[in-house]
Amino acid sequence: MSIATRDAVASKVVETLASFGPSLDDVRPEATLEELDIDSLDIAELAQVVEDEYGVAISGDDAASVTTVRDCIDLVLGKLR
Repeated sequence: MSIATRDAVASKVVETLASFGPSLDDVRPEATLEELDIDSLDIAELAQVVEDEYGVAISGDDAASVTTVRDCIDLVLGKLR
């Protein structure tokens, strides 16, 4: 398991979201998942990466509330507390 600092979590989330297609430069905290063309299957894959990396589970209900990259980062950080 990785150390879960805010910067480490943000980096992992951004890196993972960028792996789904958008340019790394476009994956900014204020960017919406819709404008990045990130869909629910991508979010499910992000949840799996987070579980593997940090040992926390993100449910479908949790993921349904995220609309921006910042929301994704905050959700993971919230699960780690």
